[in-house]
Amino acid sequence: MSVDRARDEAGSEGCARCPGSKEGGCRERTSAAVSLSAPPLVPVAALSDVEPSPALVTSTAVGAGPLTSGDLARACHTTVRTVRFYEEAGLVEPVTRSEGGHRVYEPAQVPRLSLIIDLREAGLSLQDIKDLFELKQTAKTSLEASERMTAVLHRRIDEMQAKIACLRKLRDELAQTAAMIRECGSCDGEEFPKQCGGCDVMEQPDLPRAMRLLWGEAERESEPQG
Repeated sequence: MSVDRARDEAGSEGCARCPGSKEGGCRERTSAAVSLSAPPLVPVAALSDVEPSPALVTSTAVGAGPLTSGDLARACHTTVRTVRFYEEAGLVEPVTRSEGGHRVYEPAQVPRLSLIIDLREAGLSLQDIKDLFELKQTAKTSLEASERMTAVLHRRIDEMQAKIACLRKLRDELAQTAAMIRECGSCDGEEFPKQCGGCDVMEQPDLPRAMRLLWGEAERESEPQG
């Protein structure tokens, strides 16, 4: 069993045993999180040149005062139009309106909106996101809630891992193609792009798919039809 799954299952069992709010908090979940430290989904070395998400950084720096639509948009590095879009979808909600009729939001909406934006970026639909936020409230017991939430999150993690693998493979292919095309820039052939068809580079058996289709096919398409 992976450490990730062990930690999640330990947390789920703790929630299932939780007697309720009378105990003053979820001690089982806290102890499980401390005792099992899961590795990141991607190697740390692979993220060394990646800066933290602006929304995640900003959300922790917002003050305790009320926020306008513009404040909320700036805090999440998005636009007022995006804020309105998610408000109309029922995913963020203003607490009131000012005397001038402007929407006013609580600071707690910043991390909520940033998570929504990230989930959308990961490919979840609006309904998927709504279901996630409402899942706990629709369960009848803590056991049902923890089991359903754990199952949904693991399914989403598996989907994201598949997308990550696909994106990494495509990134490597495009990087190799870009390097080869850069070398083509120094070609001194006089019949561009016709001469590309007889180039040693294009005859390589392990030519990247993108190189063949974006560069080689482009050469053939440019030939006069007769």
